[in-house]
Amino acid sequence: MDGRREAYRRRSPRPRPPGTVVIAAHGDVGVDDAVELRQTLVHVVRKTRPLRLEVALADVGAIDSINIGTLAAVCALADVHHVAVFHTNPSGPLALLLTTAGVPTHRIHP
Repeated sequence: MDGRREAYRRRSPRPRPPGTVVIAAHGDVGVDDAVELRQTLVHVVRKTRPLRLEVALADVGAIDSINIGTLAAVCALADVHHVAVFHTNPSGPLALLLTTAGVPTHRIHP
């Protein structure tokens, strides 16, 4: 492959450990999304029961307080079901909201 083509090649996503489920949120996450987000997270933790759940937040713009509470609450639910939950790549303000809502800092990965 010549040098010009090399610059346009897509990088592969970072490898994840076996048993990891990734849920990626995109755009603004508002009240209209609250039920779907909660149901999805609860289903993955209770029914799928992966070793590790990553909630990818890199593409999230704004998020409302109901969904911040859901992201915080899923950590406690996951502890009961022995699932490790991590909120990955949140923006600075979103990471601050998560810690204010009670998400332990070790569960927030930049």
